[in-house]
Amino acid sequence: MVSEARARRIGYRIQQEISELFHREVTDPHLSMLTVTAVEVDRELAYATIYVTATGGEERREEVLRALKRAQGFLRRELASRVRLRSFPQLRFRWDFSQERGARIDELLDMLSAEKSNGEGETSETPDS
Repeated sequence: MVSEARARRIGYRIQQEISELFHREVTDPHLSMLTVTAVEVDRELAYATIYVTATGGEERREEVLRALKRAQGFLRRELASRVRLRSFPQLRFRWDFSQERGARIDELLDMLSAEKSNGEGETSETPDS
């Protein structure tokens, strides 16, 4: 078992290398315009969970995840040759929803702000009892 700091460093290195692979060597059109947002490696170095997003957003999620599953062996082999570890972790791909969530939060905040600015000119009268 490795320390959390070492697992983070390995994850960061895997993120750099896989981003480079997507940019320069992967030719699958389903994996174009793909962004690796994070890589989490467990402390046993058994699994590397790779979070991705792509232009086109949620509509492309299934297509991208299927293409990643097909390319998993190639990607693991290439990464293992670039990041030297005794045993290279299995790759798991997950869609990163943080951009969509962030956009939704911004939208909600804008709506609240608009409601607040519309309600500032109004006065509320309370009945006296």
